[in-house]
Amino acid sequence: MKEKLFDLKKDNAKRIYIKGSLPGVEVGMKEIELQNGEWIVLYDTSGVYAEEGYEPDIEKGLPKLRERWTKERIERDGGVKTQLWYAKNGIVTPEMEYVAIRESQGITDEAERITPETVRKEIAEGRAILPGNRNHPEAEPMIIGRKFLVKINANIGNSALGSGIAEEVEKALWAVKWGADTVMDLSTGKDIHQTREAILRNTPVPVGTVPIYQALEKVNGVVEDLSWESFRETLLEQCEQGVDYFTIHAGILREHLPHALGRVTGIVSRGGSILAKWMEHHHKENFLYTHFEEICEIIRQYDAAFSLGDGLRPGSLADANDAAQFGELKTLGELARIARKHDVQVIIEGPGHVPMNKIRENMDLQLQYCDEAPFYTLGPLVADIGAGYDHITSAIGGAMIAWYGTAMLCYVTTKEHLALPNRDDVREGVVTYKLAAHAADVAKGHPGAARRDLAMSRARYDFRWRDQFNLSLDSERARKFHLEMIRNSDADYCGMCGPHFCAMRITKSIKKQD
Repeated sequence: MKEKLFDLKKDNAKRIYIKGSLPGVEVGMKEIELQNGEWIVLYDTSGVYAEEGYEPDIEKGLPKLRERWTKERIERDGGVKTQLWYAKNGIVTPEMEYVAIRESQGITDEAERITPETVRKEIAEGRAILPGNRNHPEAEPMIIGRKFLVKINANIGNSALGSGIAEEVEKALWAVKWGADTVMDLSTGKDIHQTREAILRNTPVPVGTVPIYQALEKVNGVVEDLSWESFRETLLEQCEQGVDYFTIHAGILREHLPHALGRVTGIVSRGGSILAKWMEHHHKENFLYTHFEEICEIIRQYDAAFSLGDGLRPGSLADANDAAQFGELKTLGELARIARKHDVQVIIEGPGHVPMNKIRENMDLQLQYCDEAPFYTLGPLVADIGAGYDHITSAIGGAMIAWYGTAMLCYVTTKEHLALPNRDDVREGVVTYKLAAHAADVAKGHPGAARRDLAMSRARYDFRWRDQFNLSLDSERARKFHLEMIRNSDADYCGMCGPHFCAMRITKSIKKQD
C-alpha cells in the first residue's frame, strides 16, 4: 500500500476547522497535541489532503471550496468583481474573513488577532493581495502582504530535457506538503496546457505562471514570431483554466536595454531575455507594456492577480542595484498604479543576486516606487559561488529582505543554476525557505510567530523528544536523525552530548539541589 503523502498523525496532529461569522467560512488548520497536555495551532497549506480518511483522486480533483461564494457574488453583483473592488468599497468577503482566521493561527486574544477589517484595509490600500482566480475554486484563500505571515513560493515545471505531467503534479503536492504557500508552474517543455490543468485541479494553494513561455511554444520557439495576439490568446487560455497570478514582464523597456546588455551577466530572466530579443529585432516597444491596460481588463474578469516580473533582475553581485534594475522597478510602479485603477491586485517581483550591504536599498526603493505593493523576491542570493548550495546563499538574503518588508519569497533549490530539481531538492528548498520566512516573522513580531519556538524550547528543556520532532518544520528528518543514535524517544539527554555531558541535564540537577 502506498504511503499517504499528507499524514498529520505522524506528528501527533490533526486537521481542525475554525468557523467564521460569514456563511460557509470554515478554516482548516493544523493542531499539534503536545506531551505535556498543551496544544498549538498552526497555519497549514495541505488542505483536505490532511483530513483523516481523505483519499485523493487525481482524475476527480479537489473539492471546490470557493465555488459557492464566487457564484453568489456574480449573481448578486451582475458580474465578476475583484477582491480589490470589494475591499475598496468597504466590503469584507468570505475570503477576507478566511485569511484573517488563518493568519491568526488560533490566537484567542482580541488584541493580537488579525481581523477581517485589517485584511480588507490592506487589500484596499494595495499593500496586500488575496489571489484566487474564480476558475480555481480548489485553492484555499491566502494573503500576501507585509502585515501578514511571510509566504513562500515553490517553482516547479517541466523542460524540454525532462519531467512529465504525473511528476509535476507530484512535485506540486510535495512542495505543498512541506509548506509552500503558492506554486508557480514554469513548464517550458511538452504538454504545458495538460500539465497545468492537472496541477490546478489538484493543488490547494494558488498557482502562478509565466504566460510568455507557452506563447513562445505556440510560435515554435521563434522569439521574433511572438505577437500581442499570440500572447493574448495564451493569457485567456490560462485565465480560463484558473491560474491565480501571472508573471508579466511588462516593465522591461527599450530604454533599459543598453544598461542591461553591458552587465557582467546580461539579462538572466527567461521572460526578460525573450522580450529584449523581440524588441531589438522589431525595433518596437515591449508589447506587454503597450497593451498593459488590455491585459488588466482580461485579468480583472477572472479576479486573478499580477506578479509584475523583474525581467532585469541582477544575475550576479556585480550587477546588483544598477540602472537597468532600478529603471525597470520604476516602470513596475507605474504599471501597478494602472492595474489598481482597473481593480486588479498586484505584487512586484524583485532580485536576484544582491550583496548583503545592498539588500535594504532594494526594499526601500520598492516601497517608494511601487506605493508599498507587496514585494516578491527570488532570494536574493548574497554570493555567487554557492553552486549546489544556493538554497542557503539565497535564504540568507531572503530572511534579511523579508525582515525589511518583503511579503513573499521565491524558493531556490540546491540545483539552482545547475539542473531541474527533483523531490528531494524541492523538499530541501521549501523547508530552508520556510525557516527564512519564519525567522522574519519572529523578527517582525507577527502575532503568534514565536509561540512555536517557545514551545520547542520548553520541549527541549523537558527532553520531550516527540514534541521536538513534531514542532520542527521537517519532523521526519528530526526524528530520523535522533533515532539513528538514540533508539528511544524518552532519553533525558541528546546524542551529541551523551548522558554525562548534557548541559540541560546538569542544569536540572543544580536546580534540584537548590
